[in-house]
Amino acid sequence: MEHIRTTKVEQVKLLDRFSMSNKSVTGTLYLTATHLLFIDSSQRETWILHHHIAVVEKLPLTTFGCPLVIQCKNFRIVHFVIPRERDCHDIYNSLLQLSRTAKYEELYAFSYNPKQKETERVKGWELIDLSEEYKRMGVPNANWQLSDANRDYKICETYPRELYVPVTASKPIIVGSSKFRSKGRFPVLSYYHKNKEAAICRCSQPLSGFSARCLEDEHMLQAISKANPSNRYMYVMDTRPKLNAIANRAAGKGYENEDNYSNIRFQFVGIENIHVMRSSLQKLLEVCGTKDLSVNDFLSGLESSGWLRHIKAVLDAAVFLVKAIAVESASVLVHCSDGWDRTSQVCSLGALLLDSYYRTIKGFMVLIEKDWISFGHKFSDRCCQLDGDPKEISPVFTQFLESVWNLTEQFPQAFEYNEAFLLQIHEHVHSCQFGNFLGNCQKEREELKVKEKTYSLWPFLLNEQKKYRNPLYNPDFSPELSLLEPNTASFNFKFWRNMYHQFDRSMHPRQSVLNLIMNMNEQNKQLEEDIKELEAKIKQRNGQLDTIPVKECLQSVPPALKSPPCFKKQQPLIPVKDAVRTIEGSNTADNRYSEFVEEFSKAEPAVVSLEYGVARMTC
Repeated sequence: MEHIRTTKVEQVKLLDRFSMSNKSVTGTLYLTATHLLFIDSSQRETWILHHHIAVVEKLPLTTFGCPLVIQCKNFRIVHFVIPRERDCHDIYNSLLQLSRTAKYEELYAFSYNPKQKETERVKGWELIDLSEEYKRMGVPNANWQLSDANRDYKICETYPRELYVPVTASKPIIVGSSKFRSKGRFPVLSYYHKNKEAAICRCSQPLSGFSARCLEDEHMLQAISKANPSNRYMYVMDTRPKLNAIANRAAGKGYENEDNYSNIRFQFVGIENIHVMRSSLQKLLEVCGTKDLSVNDFLSGLESSGWLRHIKAVLDAAVFLVKAIAVESASVLVHCSDGWDRTSQVCSLGALLLDSYYRTIKGFMVLIEKDWISFGHKFSDRCCQLDGDPKEISPVFTQFLESVWNLTEQFPQAFEYNEAFLLQIHEHVHSCQFGNFLGNCQKEREELKVKEKTYSLWPFLLNEQKKYRNPLYNPDFSPELSLLEPNTASFNFKFWRNMYHQFDRSMHPRQSVLNLIMNMNEQNKQLEEDIKELEAKIKQRNGQLDTIPVKECLQSVPPALKSPPCFKKQQPLIPVKDAVRTIEGSNTADNRYSEFVEEFSKAEPAVVSLEYGVARMTC
């Protein structure tokens, strides 16, 4: 609270940045220890978490007041006009301090308290067990084993403790290979395809320079190829552009020399580095934030940003990996420079295309936990959790989510989760509200004791999964049960409006087709429950009627009704002659029932017949 100088400012205007007439709403701005809150005159609330704030800009004073523009990591942009410059200056300085955290312990996750029982908090962290996930894949088995080589993070600090390697890979081979790989990230199993007996493995680039080689590393790759009885050849995918990989040779790094490794096929796939991606996103946001663009200007700006081209490159790499496994039954080793950015993108998307489990809500959580959190994607650096080097920031995980969204657009029946689910995960990757994404690796999270001091995101998403369920989902969608083969032609990639304009409500369509379908499904479920309830009541009443004794029924009938005429055959009603129908009671001359007068005026006693379950007057 020491950074907060002004806690409340009244008569603040919130501008709609896409309004043609500079439309605005007036309200009160509040500054708390964790959030910036704006409440307008209609009592609508706008909450902005301090950790979401990327840039705060104080513009020159105008006749209406002092403008303050806030850009957030979840692509929200708010434009306030504060009446007094002094208040604007205080808010500006406070936000600069509150949005730039120096220590992990100051992040929101360590103070967030949803008033949940301690036992429930602990269970939340136990929800996903990666050892169970590897068992689901079918490992350990005759070819793959669990290694304890990294149990104390002695070989690689950015890998998890438990790693799966080929059975023939001894500890000296593992240690030797790790010394020949950047950051010690030696080849390990990421995904195992039971039917094909092929594996997706991951690592970092070799420290080969122009001519260096390592026998242990060569034996490691040979062990991976031998672990696949279906195909002795394996692919080595370098996700970088070839020029970048060649340039790294000068720094003593580089890529595998096919002459030194037996039974490998080498392939570059050309995904650009984190700096190119950061620049591309910035260009995209400039196009998105420009008002009054013509269609041509918008589309040419989108093209020049290169953003969709990069998304296509990531998916193209995943498709190449999938074809190697599904068509050739070949194992694939994936790496980039350090094996925690592009490698995570390609491995996770490849598994998603191969395995329908990862297209379920729970399965997608497991996939993120396995290929991103466990294997050391640098969430802290890439998402700017702490005030650090801005050159380390890059939208690598955002690209992964956008690639998944493009797949959901191509295969709307194949995914259990909807767009809102992906957006919510993106929201909390940057919010620092939960402990899952804090830090750069598992070792850091253990040192921070996130499982003891913070809450996990996954149980909160599962508790609200009704909101995130895709109404079009069909578990039996694919005849082959799992494999997806997307078309990566350029025209299949779309601008994700709900990601980049999520908070610009004036930009959204007035009706959402998916929301309408979800509402209809809810109504159908309610009607089905009503039908079941009514059927149960009918059965209950029929059961009660069946239990009443016949003598009791006869005793309850009046004497006059026990006479023989009661059992005379029921006479059919005389049909009504064709006539022009009028509203009942509207015509005193209405004689529609005159033909039944004689029947109703007979002297025989009237009997109520319960035949067919309908009360009818008979004579």
